[in-house]
Amino acid sequence: MLPFSDPAAVARYAEGPPRLVPGFGDLHRMALLLLAECVPPHGQVLVLGAGGGLELKAFAESQPSWLFTGVDPSAEMLQLARATLGPLLAQVRLHEGYIDTAPAELYDAATCLLTLHFLSPEQRLDTLRQLRQRLKPGAPLVVAHHSFSQQPDQAQRWLARYAAFAVAAGVAPVQAEKAAAAIRARLPVLSPQQDEELLREAGFTDISLFYAGFTFRGWVAYHDGRA
Repeated sequence: MLPFSDPAAVARYAEGPPRLVPGFGDLHRMALLLLAECVPPHGQVLVLGAGGGLELKAFAESQPSWLFTGVDPSAEMLQLARATLGPLLAQVRLHEGYIDTAPAELYDAATCLLTLHFLSPEQRLDTLRQLRQRLKPGAPLVVAHHSFSQQPDQAQRWLARYAAFAVAAGVAPVQAEKAAAAIRARLPVLSPQQDEELLREAGFTDISLFYAGFTFRGWVAYHDGRA
């Protein structure tokens, strides 16, 4: 089963990120500012991992002249995105699937938020390369996901901090500990150095860290301009 195909998990989804991701709303605002440096009026932005619609809503409300293409493998999460967007859906095209489902167009920018940590290194590299293929030369890609040291003692320390943040935000301690354990056991999390190397290998340049919140990191990187 896909991580977000369970109806109960989908129904609760909107409650999770604000309590589990430090500065969740600010992450969206920072991503928007980075996109706005390059996206022209009436520009087009590709949003990979768009299910739920939370970042699409933030983006569309802030930039009513932009058009968005959202891609997600979960039909249930895309249905939630439609409900979340409401009238803003007029700015958005939604596609069920993975990056190869995204129309083979050239976009002014792309985002992939809270998604890449579900993919193996090989899948991430392929996804990043396909994202690059769909960007105009010099266009930005904004990514953010779990990324922390994989040295056992360091990893455990960061996951403990992740759980403590969740508890401080109102998550029950038992649930916070379960979530941290699941990240360690099930997600192919990489170190920040490994994440940056994959971006370079995929053909991105000028890679800059713009966000760090306990176990999460976010980067902006740019299509290297080569054919």
